[in-house]
Amino acid sequence: MTPEQIAAASKPVILDLGDGFSRCPSTLQRARQLGISGWAFYITGRAGALGDVRAETAAAAIGFVAPDAVADGWDAAARVLRPAEVAAASLVECCRWGTQQLAVLPGAERLAGLVERAVAAADASGMPLFAAWRAMPLPDLSPGARSAAGLRLLREHFTGAYLLAVRASGMTPLEAVLAGPEGEAGAVACGWPPPYPPVGPLVRRRLWAEAVTNRLAAPAFAALGPADGAELVELLHRTRADLAG
Repeated sequence: MTPEQIAAASKPVILDLGDGFSRCPSTLQRARQLGISGWAFYITGRAGALGDVRAETAAAAIGFVAPDAVADGWDAAARVLRPAEVAAASLVECCRWGTQQLAVLPGAERLAGLVERAVAAADASGMPLFAAWRAMPLPDLSPGARSAAGLRLLREHFTGAYLLAVRASGMTPLEAVLAGPEGEAGAVACGWPPPYPPVGPLVRRRLWAEAVTNRLAAPAFAALGPADGAELVELLHRTRADLAG
């Protein structure tokens, strides 16, 4: 497999697994314990790695969530905790989920090692969230925690690459969400209010942006080589299947 093929084959699984912890009931319970909503925990848990920035900066880094929706979560969390504290709590929850869910699966140690090699080789240019998260130390160095944190990092890398590709294609983040598989439902979930532009003219641009995303992410997987890259893809798909079973 070429690096771009590895990126394309691994992307949907990484996007799913890299966000798996945020859907865990224990993560939502942790948000309540901190005194903030699940939405505030999600937004500030992601962008809080940037530190005490303004909501506008957080929205620009996240990209695909409407700025007003980002501000709602960011400002609500900031009234209770500093952004970096929420990000740290989010990372603890990510590692906890990995220890509970991934560590018990076959190949956990190997998955952690392959993911970490890809993370280390990834180019962070133009991807502030990925760069900020990669600089954060892990609170847990067990294989499951390392896998979960690494998958989260690769998810941010793919998302950052897609944001760059979307802007280069001439689309806005909203247009990219509308042209995606969830369409208007995805736009609503990301806080973008109607009316929405027509989707038809955007489909070709979105396909181009997806291809460019794979190209931008490819250097991370080039570091693995064809054999290890193919093994990573296999491990990712097996891991997702095991979790679903």
